[in-house]
Parts: sequence; C-alpha cells; structure tokens
Amino acid sequence: MVAEILRAFATTQPMDYMIMVIGVIIGSVVGFLPGLGASQAMALLIPLTYTMDPMRAILLLMSVAGSAPAGGSIAAILINTPGEPLNVATCWDGYPLARQGKAGMALGTAATASFGGALVGIIVLIAILPLGKMVVLSFSYPELFTIAFGGLVCLILIEQERLWKGFISLMLGMVLVSIGYDPVTGGLRYTFGTMYLWEGIKIVPALVGLFAVSEGIKLVVEDTGITAGVEKPVSKARYSDVLQGIKAVFKHFWLFLQSSVIGVIIGIAPAIGGSVGNVLSYSVATQTVKDNPHFGKGDIRGVIASESANNSKGGDLVPTVLFGIPGSITCAVLLGALMMHGIQPGPRLIIDNPGIIYGLIIAVFLSSILISSFILLAAPYLSSIPNIPDNILGTVVIILGVLGGYATELDFTDAIVTMIVGVLGYFFVEFGFSKVALVMAIVLGRLMQVNFFLTMDTMGPLGFFIRPIPLIIIILCVFLIIRSVFRRRKRSGEETSPS
Repeated sequence: MVAEILRAFATTQPMDYMIMVIGVIIGSVVGFLPGLGASQAMALLIPLTYTMDPMRAILLLMSVAGSAPAGGSIAAILINTPGEPLNVATCWDGYPLARQGKAGMALGTAATASFGGALVGIIVLIAILPLGKMVVLSFSYPELFTIAFGGLVCLILIEQERLWKGFISLMLGMVLVSIGYDPVTGGLRYTFGTMYLWEGIKIVPALVGLFAVSEGIKLVVEDTGITAGVEKPVSKARYSDVLQGIKAVFKHFWLFLQSSVIGVIIGIAPAIGGSVGNVLSYSVATQTVKDNPHFGKGDIRGVIASESANNSKGGDLVPTVLFGIPGSITCAVLLGALMMHGIQPGPRLIIDNPGIIYGLIIAVFLSSILISSFILLAAPYLSSIPNIPDNILGTVVIILGVLGGYATELDFTDAIVTMIVGVLGYFFVEFGFSKVALVMAIVLGRLMQVNFFLTMDTMGPLGFFIRPIPLIIIILCVFLIIRSVFRRRKRSGEETSPS
C-alpha cells in the first residue's frame, strides 16, 4: 500500500496542490474562530464540490479537516479560547504559558505535536486497514463506557487539591448533559416545556461560552491582563523560542507517542470524536508523567499531550472508510460528501476505489505540513496578540464567542446559551470551581450514560468484566486510585513529620 501512496503523490497535479492550499487557509481560519469548526466549513463547501472531480473534492474537504485543529490551537494558546472542541485541553496549559511570556514556545510545541500526531495517525491508518474490521468491531458498549469512565477517574485524581469543588463541578456537568431527550428511553428530562432543550445543552455553544466568553468577561471586568505576572508587556517571541517549543516535543517523545496513540484509539471507536481523545489524553498524561504539579499552570507537556492527540486523524478514518460509520463529526460530513459523489464507503472501498483512500492520506499529510509550517513561521508575530489592551481584547473575545455560538446552527438561542454559560464560567473561576471537571462531564457524560444502559440491557453487569478492553481499563483505574491514595498519604506524612 505504501508503494501505491507514493505513486499517488507522484501523479498529483499542480491544481491538486492549489486546492489543498485553499483548504488549509479555510481550515486555519475556521479553526481559529470560536464555534466555527471544520465540520461547519466542510458542510458549506460540499455544494461547491458538485462539479469537481471526486478526488479533488476529497482533497479540499480533508485539507480543511486536517488544518482546523492546528488553527484552533492558536486561539486556545493566545486567548484561552478553543477554536474547536478538539482544542479544549490545549487551553489548560497553553494559555498559562502565554501569560508567562512563552507564547512562541507553546505555539512551536503545538505545531510540532499536531503534525507529529497526524503522522502517527496516518501510519496507523496504513497499518490497520487490512485488520480494520477486527479492530473496529472490538469496540462495543462496555468499551465506550469504560473509556469515558476512565477519563472521569483521571479527572478526579487531577483535582485532589480541591476535590469537593471538582466533584460538585463534575456533578453539575452530569446534570447538564442529562437535559433533553433520553437517548435510551426517548423520554424528555428537565426541558421545562422548552423545545430548544429537547436536544440538550449543545456542546459547541457550551464550550465557547465556558472558555471564550468567560475569559472575555474576566479581561473586561478585572482588567488583570493576559500578561498578568509579567513585569512588562510580552515582547514579540523570537524564533529561538519557537525552536525551544519544537525541541520540547522530542524531549518528551514518549509522552507525545502515548498521546498520539490514545488519539488514534479514541478515533477508531465509532462516533466518539476527537474532543474526547483530546481531554482523555491530557488526563492520562497527568497520571503517567513524573513531577506533574505544574499541569494546568503552564506545563509544556500539557500542550504536547493535547495537541498530539487531537490531530491523530488516521483513527477516525478507519470506521468511516471501512464501514461507513463516522468516527467523528468531520468524518460524518466527509461520509456525506463521498456518497454524494457516488462513492460508497465500506469493506470493498479499498478494492474498488483505493485512490480515494490514497487521496485522504495525501490531504491529511500535506495539510498538516502546511498549517504547522505556517504556525512555526508566524509564531513570533502571532505572539503579539496578548499585548492588545485588556478591555479591547476582552470585548473582541466576547463578541467572537457569541457569534461563534450563533454560527454553529444559526440559532439565536445558541448565542444566549453561550452568554449564560460564559457568565457561569466566570463565576466558576472566581470561586475556585473546576472548569476542567465541568468540561469533562459535558464531553464524556452522555457517552457514559448511553453505553452504561446499553451494556446493562444487552450483557448485564458482567459485560464490563468479560471483555478484555473494559477489564483492562477498570484494572488500570483501580491501580491509579490506589497509587494516588498512597501518594497522598505519603505526602501528608512528610508534611506532618518534624523537620
């Protein structure tokens, strides 16, 4: 298969490269703007591909999908606003680094980790396609439940210093994802007679409000500045800072590889999506690296963990091309585009139309190179964004956040929800509650609820223990909890022992 991909590269026309450049530009812009993700841009572009050659249509759409996560990392690092749900965890360490005057380093790390993650995803895609059926069918209800459960266990372990506030945040998030119709029984829950709430709290307006709008309110109200703690305005980053960020990925290579593999595995699990892989990879990183008290306060390893996972695009393409089951929202849009052009995804796609798979791989690879190169070259100039006066920057962030929430589905109620959640997020920070816990519950809550009930209905309680993947995850969770308890007791004993 590698030889065929190389031949596909050799036969790619200049116009194909131009189309991919256009896709990367579109993807980077919509990735940066809060609420406007790759899936929306791809859906808008599909009508423009009616008259295009199917291969060129795929190159355009996948270039958008491949570049948007890296574009979203720019906003996540510089203004604490995830351009896409895929970039949520990047905010947790990328933004504190920008506040410390290390925006150039964070951008360099994000670009390198993003490209590296895409490369790992492509390698896994090439290797796994012949075995794809067996791998995809390994994920059923208990696997999906235990993946979500494991993410919440890691979250609880992260929040040890303010455990009860983290638990309250988590429970509030679980209540929020319970709003709307019950996906198992079909009944309505907590809708208060409002038709809008039938679909529940939508994830994109919620995340945009929780990060973008809340940060904008903080900048305007408190006027502390994005460069708080820095004695003078952050000077423009130098390329030496960017190079330092590139080196950080290689310095923490095993963390990068671990996070990329997690991103691929989560992508293979049908319909979960990259935002789960992004958050879960960050959570696992906090439990597997040594000396982790700096996570969430400006640790470059947090940027590596999140960005290498969110761009591991090979994983979510496996169920899409092999079974026609979208591995993410962007893959669902891609699926529609393929069928519109008369291409039927499924087990015979690699036999009947292998050129399409080669086109997907080429687009992801080249778009990742282009967007990562742009970030690396422009990082010194992008890093000047934090120097904008607080009141102006905060106002712009609020406006972009509300517009992003509205643009998701062009629903004015979404904009209202974005603003309400933004105010909630501001008070969360003010009173020391955990936005991380709330986000984890929103991202993983419904996935956990649905698959718990489906497992109990089809397999009973033993369903979580008779299959290898859930059993391994449960054992790992128990081990992490026991290790955390012993570490906490040891730390308490050291603090109380006489000096």
